Amino acid sequence: MKNTGLCPKCGSKDLLLVPGKAGAYGSGNNIMIGHSIFSAVLVNRYVCCTCGFTEEWVDLEDIPKLKEKYDQ
Repeated sequence: MKNTGLCPKCGSKDLLLVPGKAGAYGSGNNIMIGHSIFSAVLVNRYVCCTCGFTEEWVDLEDIPKLKEKYDQ
């Protein structure tokens, strides 16, 4: 959806972007990699308004932070 502008399930173009957010106590759509909201990696959601399908995306520049924290 992010790259094509189309829902992969139903083909709709009626999409919403819900931006990632980091709030108090880790609330919001994010992945915590440290002890404060300033270290959170934001996760953006794309929602199809026709069928309800969703996708979640992390910005490419945040991938190294996730790998450092979670890569085994």
